Amino acid sequence: MTQRYFEGSWAIVLGASSGFGAAVCKSLARSGMNIIGIHLDRKATLENVKVLEQELNAQDVKTKFYNVNAADEAKRIEILNEISAECAGKIQVLFHSLAFGSLLPFIENDPKNRLSKSQLEMTLDVMANSLVYWSQDLATKNFFKEGASIYAMTSAGSSRVWKSYGAVSAAKSALESHCRQLALELAPRKVRVNALLAGVTDTPALRKIPGNDGMIETAKKRNPMGRLTTPEDVAQATVALSLPQLAFMTGNVINIDGGENIVE
Repeated sequence: MTQRYFEGSWAIVLGASSGFGAAVCKSLARSGMNIIGIHLDRKATLENVKVLEQELNAQDVKTKFYNVNAADEAKRIEILNEISAECAGKIQVLFHSLAFGSLLPFIENDPKNRLSKSQLEMTLDVMANSLVYWSQDLATKNFFKEGASIYAMTSAGSSRVWKSYGAVSAAKSALESHCRQLALELAPRKVRVNALLAGVTDTPALRKIPGNDGMIETAKKRNPMGRLTTPEDVAQATVALSLPQLAFMTGNVINIDGGENIVE
């Protein structure tokens, strides 16, 4: 049975309904952490969120789920105001796993088939800049516990390229930079900030990338451990990295990939 290291603390998970976010919700709940889940789902996938909430509640933790755009400033302020009385000073983890952006190429003769200015700016805002805005508000309002952790999901795409990944690649690069800057500025408040770089993981977000089947097969052959990374690998690492013994680890890009990214 998982030890309940974080009884009474709260986590905010951005992108909570599937993939890495859902797995992290489960692992943190098993460790005793109450969960605030921010997700954006249409009617077809809302049932999955209900099932997740039931599973979390079975761990004897509190849950608050919000079906909103996490990059919407007004919604962010509204949520933080609503949870302030119960959660201020108790946020142990902020986990950023937002996977909503354009997968159009930069260069196409027909402007309708290439990345536009608004699509590029939206991708960067949702997948990178939103981390800064949530972190700013949580710090300003004194929501973080001393020793809290911020995590942001990056990918090998922050330094590698493949077709149609240009906007997301730029966002991942920016996200890692944001983590370094936040680590510097939040260190006096005893809040650590790290980016987590998973290997290729079969998630709904991956399945939206053109050529994902080829990526999966290549990763299986390339990974020294002979398998894909799973959301649970990342979720278990998130719990371990949040322990007080690792409070001095900040400003890093931490690979959770079975060695995949060290292999050429």
